[in-house]
Amino acid sequence: MYKIGDKIVYPMHGAGIVEKIETKTILDKKREYYILDVPGNDMKIMIPVDQTETIGIRDVIDKKKVNGIVDMLKAPSTEMPQNWNRRYRANMEKLKTGEISEVTEVVRNLTRTEREKHLSTGEKKLLSNARHILVSELILAADISSEDAEKILDDSI
Repeated sequence: MYKIGDKIVYPMHGAGIVEKIETKTILDKKREYYILDVPGNDMKIMIPVDQTETIGIRDVIDKKKVNGIVDMLKAPSTEMPQNWNRRYRANMEKLKTGEISEVTEVVRNLTRTEREKHLSTGEKKLLSNARHILVSELILAADISSEDAEKILDDSI
């Protein structure tokens, strides 16, 4: 069980700090929820305490692993399907894992693809979401500002 102040990652939403643990009654069911404060967009997320494993909640990476993320961003792109629809589905599956390496790969590959050719509207939104997820984790892992995290991404890809 996480406690107030813990830094955690919610797949598809990003990293945040457990601000509160509250008991709420929703649809006549009483449950405990983590109230997660996500940096960079003033978003608050309620996560059922008893669903953290099912959802894939994990700890934010530590500061030492940030250099590994930068190395991954600089690494060559991995091969992706040429068809935008297949590429979108493959990248969406990677984001759903919540794994930092998968999210980093999506950001790197789609950013480079966008520079070379036009991304579909869905892929642009996916890239924006993936960047937000990665930036929110970098902010908390390295204790830096949103601007600095964005700069790390832009300078590394």
